[in-house]
Amino acid sequence: MEGSEEKREAKGPQAPDRRELAIELSVFLLLILPPLALSTLEIRHSSLPFPLAATATILDDLGIVVLVLFLIWRNGEPFARIGWNIENLPSDVILGVVLFVPVLVGVGLLGSGLSALGIRASSMTPSFLQFQGPAQAGLAFVLVIVVALAEETIFRGYLVTRLQEVTSSPLAAVLISSAIFSMGHGYEGLGGVVITGVIGAVYALIFLTRRSIVTPVVLHFLQDLTTILLLPTLGIH
Repeated sequence: MEGSEEKREAKGPQAPDRRELAIELSVFLLLILPPLALSTLEIRHSSLPFPLAATATILDDLGIVVLVLFLIWRNGEPFARIGWNIENLPSDVILGVVLFVPVLVGVGLLGSGLSALGIRASSMTPSFLQFQGPAQAGLAFVLVIVVALAEETIFRGYLVTRLQEVTSSPLAAVLISSAIFSMGHGYEGLGGVVITGVIGAVYALIFLTRRSIVTPVVLHFLQDLTTILLLPTLGIH
């Protein structure tokens, strides 16, 4: 018995099988789907002033990231598995910057097309994302950084990876993760949900191609920086 135990220890932690991953994924989804559903009902943070809403969002996202990192560590998997990979950091950052304008233009065209079909996204920044003064602007900047890093870790790095392992289908992983991601933007209206889902799919495809979340993080950061911080600062909501 002792000899067999020593052999198992020498081999290191055993990789979880598909059934174990499916159970892990189910528990994870049970934890994150209810808050996302509240957003779809337009009541999540809706009555909070910006400092409280931003702080709550930051803590929510960081808490889920800690859970993701714990699950990866518990399984003995490298963090690179969920895209925490800086091997090609300079090129991934440059790619994110280069792709930002085409993605932004594509989002604008998609929004126009949806509007022509009568499917509109909210054109106003929700009250819980409206900041005032330099101090709140600084908090908004921190929010943008945390959200970009956390949501790409959660929805692309972890969720896409686990869905692909459980379903054995990259396409299913992209579609399901993007649909779940879009649920958190219910306050933007149906058009906003559709646009967010498409953006999520683009980020997921980039993640699967690069096996790194760096490029999606850069794109996500620039997108939110523009819509949450820069445009409101210029008086454009």
